[in-house]
Amino acid sequence: MSQSIPSEIPVIDLRPFVEGDEAGSRAVAAEFDRACRDLGFVVVVGHGVPQDVIEAAHRTSRAFFDLDLAARERYAAPPGGFVGYRGLGAEGLAYSLDQESVPDLKETYTVGRIDRDDDPYFTSPVGRMYMPDPTWPTEVSGFAGAWTEFYRAMDRVATELMRAFAVSLALPRGYFDDKIDRSISCVRALNYPHQSTPAQPNQLRAGAHTDYGSLTLLSMDDAPGGLEVQRDDGSWAAVRVPPEAFVMNVGDLMAQWTNDHWRSTMHRVANPPPDAQGSTRRQSLVFFHQPNYDAEVVPLPSCCGPDDPPKYARTTSGEHLFMKMTKAKNLNV
Repeated sequence: MSQSIPSEIPVIDLRPFVEGDEAGSRAVAAEFDRACRDLGFVVVVGHGVPQDVIEAAHRTSRAFFDLDLAARERYAAPPGGFVGYRGLGAEGLAYSLDQESVPDLKETYTVGRIDRDDDPYFTSPVGRMYMPDPTWPTEVSGFAGAWTEFYRAMDRVATELMRAFAVSLALPRGYFDDKIDRSISCVRALNYPHQSTPAQPNQLRAGAHTDYGSLTLLSMDDAPGGLEVQRDDGSWAAVRVPPEAFVMNVGDLMAQWTNDHWRSTMHRVANPPPDAQGSTRRQSLVFFHQPNYDAEVVPLPSCCGPDDPPKYARTTSGEHLFMKMTKAKNLNV
């Protein structure tokens, strides 16, 4: 593993935090604090998600993208929506940073929060905007079951990571619990098709961007062209991890909560090298953890002081997400 992961990106075992004693938990929390200050990226092992759950989600995702285009488009995201299918060129992540760009070379399928009830938080117009009903592709056997199990597993991991974050920041272990118990998180499958022709100038599989929420968890194929993280000097470090590990990175909201003590780092998905042999198709599964839509985000008092005043005004998880998602869409497609 050490040969595939840049030395800047530490590997952290989550198990001692979840199952260990107080000393073990604090040691893991300290590791996260160092990593989130230094680069904002971590390779997480010991997360407890069974490999068969991960593989089932990948298998059904690949089967969906193998459907003909007309079938995939039956599950297209509605205008202005984000759940469902979005085809090649429908999004340009660099736009989310107000940068001129070209559309990304990827297609996606997204499902929002799985577990909801008849509470007005979920059923109100605002709730339904952030948590619309999923559109399960019936052509793929077992898709809904595999994705539901994967979503719930990733949500459990994210909850434990947020608890580790709280301890890292000298807060009570459950500080974030009531801010994420009705989260508007989503799972997204990304398919990067085989590139048989050169990309347009400055066109990438996913343009340089930061993520929007509290944290992101990524499970990815090992295939040509992939995730790259920007170093302080502006260079890019390729990230490759074994299939049982997740890449975790800090999102914009967590950077704001910590008054930029923690870093939401720029990253991108590169095109395969011109001399790549065979198929260059690549697939990833991403869990974007996003707190409750009404969760207030203001810099934590422990991250501010006379020489470090708050850098950010109050926002909410939902307001921030809506602003970023609107910018990221290529509305001309």
